[in-house]
Amino acid sequence: MVAAKTSSTRWLVRIIPLILAGCAGLATYVVVKRVCLDYFLQTQQKNGVAAAFLALYFFFFLCMLLSYLRVFLEIQHNPGVTPLGERAIQQREREKERKRQGRIKEGDLEAGERYEASADNNPDSPGLERFYSKDVFVCNTDGRPRWCSSCCTWKVDRAHHCSELERCVKKMDHYCPWVGGVVGETSFKFFIQFTGYTALYCIVVIVATVICLKSKLESGQGVDGLVIAALAIGAFFGLFTFTMTATSIRYAIVNLTNVDYLKSKNIVHQLAIRVPRGTQGTPKYSVITYPLPKRSGPGYDEASPRDQLATRTFAIVKTEMGENPWDLGPYRNWQSIMGNSPIDWLLPIKPSPCAVYENNESFYEMGPLYQQLRERFGLPELSSSEKAEVIELKQQQHANGTDSTRGS
Repeated sequence: MVAAKTSSTRWLVRIIPLILAGCAGLATYVVVKRVCLDYFLQTQQKNGVAAAFLALYFFFFLCMLLSYLRVFLEIQHNPGVTPLGERAIQQREREKERKRQGRIKEGDLEAGERYEASADNNPDSPGLERFYSKDVFVCNTDGRPRWCSSCCTWKVDRAHHCSELERCVKKMDHYCPWVGGVVGETSFKFFIQFTGYTALYCIVVIVATVICLKSKLESGQGVDGLVIAALAIGAFFGLFTFTMTATSIRYAIVNLTNVDYLKSKNIVHQLAIRVPRGTQGTPKYSVITYPLPKRSGPGYDEASPRDQLATRTFAIVKTEMGENPWDLGPYRNWQSIMGNSPIDWLLPIKPSPCAVYENNESFYEMGPLYQQLRERFGLPELSSSEKAEVIELKQQQHANGTDSTRGS
């Protein structure tokens, strides 16, 4: 479990479920007891109306509850954070020790020793093999992957650093205390389901209370304050969750997160794309070869297990502004988040396909733009032997403590 860095945020995450439970409890009492049983059933003798509202209410209430539990538990136990680098682990252990000694207060990281670690220049830097064992990955101008100075590790494609968790999160969308933490790769599907079912649940509450109030006013009966309170709660949460659902569905269809979308029109992605071994740079692109060359001279060990592996050459290219390399088309984008069948879309059971995606080509499935970039920059195609070539580094990754599964 990865907790927020500030105590105020942690308390907020604990309190909000109680607030939501209280609102749902009030709505349940009003709709079931005051509206359906007392008014529709006993006063107006409208058995069919009461039964219809009760069925709809409890159906969407159950769907909302199950999806909320799923997204909350997923965020708490599998938030999709990437492993910390060794320097970050050591620094955070020092901060914990200082807290135990009373030198800094709990949650006051600003008072602790600050660090902004520069990128690891070691050619054998732990974690690099995760990138150059792929055929394409996001890189910097020098061809190396992006580096997170806070986590002291190489950032996998589409990962963003969350300031609340002080960790990099895969496909981070936003930090939401209403569902217990950061919404990302592992929880985005369940978040959409939760907000969608909550919006439908609120619609049932709104319609039931409005009909009840309208009927009472027309018959000259007094207005029930609790019914008005339930209507206000339903309207507030209904508008909020409907907006969140519509926005999240829009992001899913274009295969962007909230973080991605905010800068999507002005961003240029830089990619390292694998080309035949020994390819030379051109005016259109530069190249980099992995494993990186080792330093030479006294005191440096030239022999390394990694030296025995086949080298790989990558061309460094840029997309046009606003282009999305992971855009698979609306339907396939939707499937990558929500699943391959309508049952997956409706039930909060299976994880998103993108969260369990395993492929030697890339961290996430690339769209048509990948091949278009190869053609745009005139990149030579890989030979059949190079296409079939797979670099096996799992044992090395375990030894370095950098083995990363999709659910880490």
